Amino acid sequence: DAFDLYHKVQESPEKSLAIFDGPALPALGHALAGSTGAAISNVSTYPLSLIVTRLQIQRQLRNNASASHTDEYKNIRDAAKKIYEGEGGLIGFYVGVVFDTFKTVADSFLFFLAYNFLRQSRIRFSKSSSKHLPVIDELGVGFLAGAFSKFLTTPIANIVTRKQTSSLLPECQAEKEAKQGSLRSIARGIYLTKGLQGFWSGYSASLVLTLNPSLTFLFFESLKRMILPRSKRSNPSTQTTFLLAALSKAIASTITYPFSLAKSRMQSSGAINNKDTSNSELINEKFEQKVPNNVFATVFHIAQTEGVNALYEGLLGEVLKGFFTHGITMVVKEAVHKVVLRLYYTILKLLKRYPSPQELSHLAREQAGPMVADAKGQAQQFINIAKEGVQKLSPKAPNARNDSG
Repeated sequence: DAFDLYHKVQESPEKSLAIFDGPALPALGHALAGSTGAAISNVSTYPLSLIVTRLQIQRQLRNNASASHTDEYKNIRDAAKKIYEGEGGLIGFYVGVVFDTFKTVADSFLFFLAYNFLRQSRIRFSKSSSKHLPVIDELGVGFLAGAFSKFLTTPIANIVTRKQTSSLLPECQAEKEAKQGSLRSIARGIYLTKGLQGFWSGYSASLVLTLNPSLTFLFFESLKRMILPRSKRSNPSTQTTFLLAALSKAIASTITYPFSLAKSRMQSSGAINNKDTSNSELINEKFEQKVPNNVFATVFHIAQTEGVNALYEGLLGEVLKGFFTHGITMVVKEAVHKVVLRLYYTILKLLKRYPSPQELSHLAREQAGPMVADAKGQAQQFINIAKEGVQKLSPKAPNARNDSG
């Protein structure tokens, strides 16, 4: 997630030490680095994303009596086998990957810029010398930045969902595949069946899902306090951090998964019952009456008509995708950040804007100032704790001497 990526970059030890090699990377550079890492992670896990989306909507297809269910997926393994055998091998797992990767890059890039702007504005408004926000403010800023980025990328998400699920729809026959698979034809289909607002189908669900990184962050901090001793909480090992983060992501994904499923249903709803183009208006009118547009109403409708289990169809794939995404992000984040940082330095040198040794020395002193202040604060806190311990023990000393006398 972009929220996780932002803090991994901002809190990286490399960022605090980069100033000694050159100027710090601006927000635009961090957005570029985060977007590149998100793109690599998205392409790597896209086959799971495709399978999860199809598992999420196939129950909805059962409501269409004219649709054939012989190729319905039983689980992730069965879905992978049928896609590989029936859709051209490995290429079948990457239907819509270009659109989805573009959406991921745009989403991450916009989030980084919005989050950095809102975060810095909140810090200036608070008039505090600290560069850190309280947890509630941090999560609130993350929600607003996510809402902004999702608003701009939800139309692309609708197109991606239609593209991913096109082979499940009965109207997508071989002779129509090339025509219906284009960006223009998919966009036109959304507009004809739902109107302009149809491009923002599932946006309310996206707002709820924006809380997923925040929940992951809260669960991660809670698990650290529950599992790790106090001495290791501030600097856990890489393996421990990965496992706790993956577990936190799995818990958060389980909580928000019904909204992810509802989003997929809402975004694919206009195309599912449009098999017969001669009476498409009648079918679409009937379908829109059956499927609510509000995410909470959609979740309730699914639970009421299909059972609570239907809300979690494909959950295992979502958890696996989150696990792999986190692992890939950890691997590529540092490498991408280094490449972007070096590219930034090269551009500065070509433009003759690279700081002189004197300016770098001045920047280093400015950077070291807060680090020294933090170290002094931690040392003073430790001294205060030690004094309190001595004061608690000191009254016992006279009593001990009186007892010995």
